[in-house]
Amino acid sequence: MNGWRRSGRGAKARLTATLNEQEVAVLRNLVAEVRQMLHGRSDAAPPDELSLLTGIRTGPTTRPDDRVLARLLPDFTTEDPELAAGLRSLHEPALIEAKDAAAAIVLDTLPVGGGKVALTPEQADSWLAALNDVRLALGTALDVSEDMPEELPPDDPRAPHLGVYHWLTFVQDALVQSRMHMR
Repeated sequence: MNGWRRSGRGAKARLTATLNEQEVAVLRNLVAEVRQMLHGRSDAAPPDELSLLTGIRTGPTTRPDDRVLARLLPDFTTEDPELAAGLRSLHEPALIEAKDAAAAIVLDTLPVGGGKVALTPEQADSWLAALNDVRLALGTALDVSEDMPEELPPDDPRAPHLGVYHWLTFVQDALVQSRMHMR
């Protein structure tokens, strides 16, 4: 991938990029994996009394035990545990739905086997959300920090994956820059 380019004007404006087969495979796998983790979280939450009485979908009241999921689904507040539990129960299902919808758009717009991606501004926003989730998940799994070197020693098991993280950062940053010029 060389970066994102703007094509067309007005309602026909698109952001385009060409991804090779390997890049598409990496994106498909990582987006699908994050999506699967989120589905596991939402599927694990049994309906509660409020949900059954009101029809309002509620979710779990506790933070995920898995640190990657906890990073993707952070507490809505840290000041009051009871308020945090209530906010999580009310808002986590919608947050998961939004993350899932963004991931679905990425998967739907990725060309099978590589090729040109052409995104509307709205699709680009979904890509940005999904790329952010993938980077958060991968960064958490790799323990990425500000003081981490650009390259890890070859014997570090995280080394091959850090390159993917840096590539995702490039794709996201290039898309942000191109998207800003569409406004």
